Amino acid sequence: MISWENLDTLSSYKKLLSLKNAVSLKSVLGGADAAKRVKEYSVPMAEGLKYNYAAKQVDKKVLDVLADLAKEAQLNEKFEALYNGEVINTGEKRMVLHQLTRGQLGKDVMADGKNKREFYIAEQKRIADFADKVHAGTIANEKGEKFTTVCQIGIGGSDLGPRAMYLALENWAKANGKFKMEAKFISNVDPDDATSVLKSIDVSKTIFILVSKSGTTLETLTNESFVKDALKKAGLDVSKHMIAVTSETSPLAHNPDYMEAFYMDDFIGGRYSSTSGVGGAVLSLAFGPEVFACFLEGAAAADKTATEKDILKNPAMLDALIGVYERNVQEYPSTAILPYSQGLSRFPAHLQQLDMESNGKSVNRDGKPLDYVTGPVIFGEPGTNGQHSFYQLLHQGTNVIPLQFIAFKENQTNNDVVIQDSTSQQKLCANVTAQIIAFACGKDDANPNKFFAGERPSSLIYGERLTPKTLGALLAHYENKVMFQGFLWNVNSFDQEGVQLGKVLAKTVLAKKYDGALKEFAGFFGL
Repeated sequence: MISWENLDTLSSYKKLLSLKNAVSLKSVLGGADAAKRVKEYSVPMAEGLKYNYAAKQVDKKVLDVLADLAKEAQLNEKFEALYNGEVINTGEKRMVLHQLTRGQLGKDVMADGKNKREFYIAEQKRIADFADKVHAGTIANEKGEKFTTVCQIGIGGSDLGPRAMYLALENWAKANGKFKMEAKFISNVDPDDATSVLKSIDVSKTIFILVSKSGTTLETLTNESFVKDALKKAGLDVSKHMIAVTSETSPLAHNPDYMEAFYMDDFIGGRYSSTSGVGGAVLSLAFGPEVFACFLEGAAAADKTATEKDILKNPAMLDALIGVYERNVQEYPSTAILPYSQGLSRFPAHLQQLDMESNGKSVNRDGKPLDYVTGPVIFGEPGTNGQHSFYQLLHQGTNVIPLQFIAFKENQTNNDVVIQDSTSQQKLCANVTAQIIAFACGKDDANPNKFFAGERPSSLIYGERLTPKTLGALLAHYENKVMFQGFLWNVNSFDQEGVQLGKVLAKTVLAKKYDGALKEFAGFFGL
């Protein structure tokens, strides 16, 4: 029997509160046993990745209590209930099935009169067949010319995840002969976004993907109209340049304006949709269906490790537990995601939405106010760029901000040069390893401006190279981490009512049905 309880009612959490200052990083990483700790505090992940938490402020005592917390909070049982099709999204009274888009973890899940796994496989195959025909030139433009560009129109989860995944694999695909089509993205309702993208492409050789589950998202439909106008002005048939990714019940389905429509459903949240048709269409067109299939394999492998009961064999659960320890016990307000990989340049932006839209809640699953903090503020940029930007605050600021580094031994392109006796990749890796120790151990100095307090915790996810499989595993790791933290905080991680109020008020402004302060602010813009 699963029991959904608030975090502060759990006895293991109360015990954890007494372990706030359990570990000095200066002691454990600056002492004689430092090398041993670095080796021991490491957990294998899927697809050859590893999660190292030696620079986190935890020890065996803290880990034992975290293991007890995982059991008491029934994290394994709740995940099992989720992937077996129980209604976990209490706000919208829906199942949560994004893991099913990349593999079967439990029993068959039936909904809408369909086996949902079979439905997702069938849609993936339809996308693959379509992409193959585009690449072969069987599906071509009005002049019989091959399409060379794909452009996704969407916002939020319809943009951030797919865009981050495309950028993560673009260099790899070019270096490995897998690059099929350039991808562009239009998301912002600011007309400058669409104008800039449209001016950078040949619209006559572009397939546009309109992504909207409901088919009613105002920003996306506005941008669709912007694109349709450009196509018409170029003398092109709109229906031969646009496809849709939507639900079967939306106005975009079975619509003659689109040469094809691919389907998803309400059981896949936007920020969890990169492994559905939302990511599948653009990635399959850009790199080929085989590359997208490898991406799914990596995600499925990470999902499997998330079912492990031992937290030291379950990196997503361990990462989640340490994160809750840092947020609720150590009272750290933020987490910085710091990928030392240019391919992951937009990955922090995707994780920002994934985490903050999921767990930025102040009421529990039953709508009752919480007496403890929940999701942290997530931000980040790639290293080494971030080192010359906001690392000053991370090193010497008044707030301690936990860090999550991501790095790879090899680059994606096999292209490098030796400068001053080391390659660029070696310099990159040297920087990430140096930063971990600098944050943890600091530096004593008589000059206060040059003094570093240290005791800034970090973790490291690392592997050989960023590939489709490792990217899939990395994505699923964070999706599962966020899920486990939501379970611990007893919040609904799968709705997002917080994005709605501003949208409603914007429509009120456009309809000129306003007064008071709203009218005054609108007046600044001539509305």
